[in-house]
Amino acid sequence: MRELAEEYTIIVVTHNMQQAARVSDFTAFFSMDQDRAGYMVEYGPTTQIFTLPQSKMTEDYVTGRFG
Repeated sequence: MRELAEEYTIIVVTHNMQQAARVSDFTAFFSMDQDRAGYMVEYGPTTQIFTLPQSKMTEDYVTGRFG
């Protein structure tokens, strides 16, 4: 994947947090509620999303508190 990413944009959709942290440069976290399906909660560099997320919902998800 890293070799391909030198020439192509690759989008990976996963529920596996370890995989997401390992293979991505940027991460987007999407959620849903009764009114909206698939809205973006937070987007940023992967290290930020996993170590210092701006949203409490993102933090709860990446740390396994829900989902």
